[in-house]
Amino acid sequence: MAARRTSGYGPSVPADEAPGSSPEAAISIHTLTTAAKDVIEGAFPPIWVRGEVTNFKAHRNGHWYFSLRDADAQVNCVIWSSATRRIPAQPDEGMEVTARGQMTVWPVRGDLQFSVSALEASGDGLWRKALEQTRLRLERDGLLDPARKRPLPEFPRRIAVITSPDGAALRDIITVARGRSADVQVVVVPAKVQGDGAPESLVDALDQVSRWADADLLIIGRGGGSREDLWAFNDERVARALAASPIPTVSAVGHEVDVSITDLVADVRAATPSAAAELAVPSRRETLARVDALGKRLVSAAKRREERAVSSLEQVRRRLGLAARRLVERREARLAALAGQLQALSPLETLARGYAVARTAGGASLSRSTEFVSGQAFELWLQDGIVDAVAQGPRPRPTDAGWPAAQQESKDLP
Repeated sequence: MAARRTSGYGPSVPADEAPGSSPEAAISIHTLTTAAKDVIEGAFPPIWVRGEVTNFKAHRNGHWYFSLRDADAQVNCVIWSSATRRIPAQPDEGMEVTARGQMTVWPVRGDLQFSVSALEASGDGLWRKALEQTRLRLERDGLLDPARKRPLPEFPRRIAVITSPDGAALRDIITVARGRSADVQVVVVPAKVQGDGAPESLVDALDQVSRWADADLLIIGRGGGSREDLWAFNDERVARALAASPIPTVSAVGHEVDVSITDLVADVRAATPSAAAELAVPSRRETLARVDALGKRLVSAAKRREERAVSSLEQVRRRLGLAARRLVERREARLAALAGQLQALSPLETLARGYAVARTAGGASLSRSTEFVSGQAFELWLQDGIVDAVAQGPRPRPTDAGWPAAQQESKDLP
């Protein structure tokens, strides 16, 4: 009797029978799909394929499911949640993409599928989409508003630099800063600037600087690299942590042509790390030249102000002199008018017009006929002297016709 064996393929079968070669050697469905998986994966190493995305679904567990198709066929695809973190954004329906992955079989259902580990849209579609989505969210929250940008301090004493401690960017920043001013202290806050964990490392470094609160300025950045190398500086978490910095910030990521999300959020964007150091650290030589120029401007301004003051005082002196002369002239005219009025009212002026004034020896004026007594001595004041006279007694005044013609017009004067 032939020897029999037992296995996971079913009941005991003859030892020389191949699994699945007879009803007695039948295998389980799981064994079949697992074997198919091993065969398919062995036959197809990881490859790149091109197709159009259709039926995309993002599962709540983080996995992405979709199909790739061309004009003649389609294949089901899956991107496990562990791989989605390396893809900048979800693909859009109908987007033309290239995907790197491996053909496999899902043993549970026996489905043939393409397990994707990397996904790229034609051109830079996914990267651009991810950047635009992040930018719109930050813009909606006001973090890109130019009004919130702060000026850099003119003379910082301590600058915090977040970058890789082994990168060329740090060496460039230190070299430029030391060349411009030996008084500025550069404090390095090391962080991972590319690859897995870089965004978290940058956020931690930003949090350290914020809690330290003893720097006047912050520079964050790195040297040039590929789009993937610079992608940590497009992470929304890094951008929001940078926007929350209590001190002014400078972003210096990559080369001049590279523009990252941190460049948009920072108070100032520098084209390169070296340019960031030039913006942050004032040149000692330039500062001295500026102070000298300011001193000359102050002297020149003081001279101009002195000249304007002297000119103004001269104008005031001339105006005061003119005003004084006009005042004196007005006072002199007024005095002349008053003198004329006094002259017109003077008794001597009356005597000069041919009249006389009778006065007693005591100096009292005698203006009425009843004041004279016959035989009374009195003085008669005339224009050119005094005549001693004696009254013979009063008599009535003659009528108007009896007055001398030359004196009729002044008969009512005293």
